[in-house]
Amino acid sequence: MPTPSHPRSISGPINPSMMTDMYEYTMLDATLRDGTANRDCVFEVFTRHLPEGRRYGVVAGIGRLLDELEAFHPSEADLRFLSDRHIVDKETITWLENYHFNGTIRGYREGEAYFPNSPILQVEGTFGECTLLETLILSILNYDSAVAAAASRMTSAAKNRPCMDMGGRRTNEWAAVAAARASIVGGFKGTANLLAAQLYGLTAIGTAAHCFTLVHDSERAAFESQIAALGKNTTLLVDTYNIEEAVRTAVEVAGPELGGVRIDSGDLAALAQRVRNQLDALGAVNTKITVTNDLDEYAIAALQTAPVDSYGVGTQLVTGSGAPTCAMVYKLTERMGAHGVMEPVAKKSKDKATVPGRKLAFRSYEYSLASCEHVIAGSAQALADFAPGEGWKNLLVDYVDHGQIDDQWRGHDAIINARDYHAQSLSELPITAQSLMRGDPVIPTETTVLPQ
Repeated sequence: MPTPSHPRSISGPINPSMMTDMYEYTMLDATLRDGTANRDCVFEVFTRHLPEGRRYGVVAGIGRLLDELEAFHPSEADLRFLSDRHIVDKETITWLENYHFNGTIRGYREGEAYFPNSPILQVEGTFGECTLLETLILSILNYDSAVAAAASRMTSAAKNRPCMDMGGRRTNEWAAVAAARASIVGGFKGTANLLAAQLYGLTAIGTAAHCFTLVHDSERAAFESQIAALGKNTTLLVDTYNIEEAVRTAVEVAGPELGGVRIDSGDLAALAQRVRNQLDALGAVNTKITVTNDLDEYAIAALQTAPVDSYGVGTQLVTGSGAPTCAMVYKLTERMGAHGVMEPVAKKSKDKATVPGRKLAFRSYEYSLASCEHVIAGSAQALADFAPGEGWKNLLVDYVDHGQIDDQWRGHDAIINARDYHAQSLSELPITAQSLMRGDPVIPTETTVLPQ
């Protein structure tokens, strides 16, 4: 499979430094004036709760975030816009001319399961350089993680039958590319989106739609055309008119070597059974059956006993199957005080209180199954002195070290590694994690604040 020589941003000519909220720049402007922009800070990404009834979340979008971070430099046109709109003053424009994130980012591995209050990402640097990244970080992680979680539930329901992304026509054109990538992290095997396949070296899938059949004078003529162009191993769409007649025609045209048929309407379980029996009777015993038609994890689970070989998923994948965001937030947890000493900070707002201090994160196990998420908060020295329990798994890895991006977390190989890592992470959770029934997070999260 061809792999891009290096990762590329899906933003294209649009600079990611402008894909942000205005108040990131107005805060920068004000803090540059009063001197607090240069205070060292630690920001944290976490969610207070999973989508209702979900048992776990899936971290996704890290590779995309690192790609965008590398390109996060306001252009001359961007700076002119900020100046012309009087969003920031001249001194801030001068500061932005040389902007490059020189901080450190660590967090959960892409593909890792997460839970309420998991410190998914921690961003360290000056207030000025970190605050600009809030919207970019949250927009990527919230969406990509939602899609990856939906994909994970779908692939679990599919029981080793491959799922393919066909959601590009059901969302924003850039979101479609992000969703294709995130679906792979969640366990999908390929995508219909060519830009995603091109950028990330993913398997591209697709043959023909109903319009292809309709434009020909007969279904037979359409099948003959497709096979002439794509070969006998192609997949023919058989529900434009009458499925039984279409299957018979498909095998007559391609012979028993026909690669596959796709069903896109009706009672998929009953139709798949009839088509399987018909294909076998016609000698096409190796012909695969793919089903589509607005599938979600529940529909896929209902097809577990049907003779289906693969699933094409669209709308429900790219919308997170009812949970299109993860409610992740980006909060300041530590900052340098007036006397040059790092101090923990926290919100005390009703129902939105935060845990002060930088964090460590571990997962403990019992009988080889995850039993608890441990979040340890405190000063840098207190965390350095902390001794985790025996067998606890450290959940944090380094992504950026003083501005230097670790490229092992970007590109095609990183996506495949994240998919494999997610499968391993999911296998370590209690089996109830894979239940589609609504319930609480499959393991609890315990937060400990160490003495300073």
